[in-house]
Amino acid sequence: MQAQAQNSRLLKSWGDEAVVYDAVSGDTHYLKPLTLALYQTCRDHPGYTADELATALAARLGVPDSPQLHELTADTLASLRKIGLLESA
Repeated sequence: MQAQAQNSRLLKSWGDEAVVYDAVSGDTHYLKPLTLALYQTCRDHPGYTADELATALAARLGVPDSPQLHELTADTLASLRKIGLLESA
């Protein structure tokens, strides 16, 4: 188990899954493996565009850099922004 604090958030991960607790809102969010990998990639590369994130995510996960992955990345980014885990671009 790994825990990391980022601003007002606490990330606890178990393998390729995690939960994020937001101390400001009191919300807890479950991050499935793809979402966690994207969240970490965003943290590691804050200036990346959605397409750059998708390409980095493909390399990180060892999967093809496909149009479907780019679409899934964009949808997941929108979800993370909607719940407040990432700032809007």
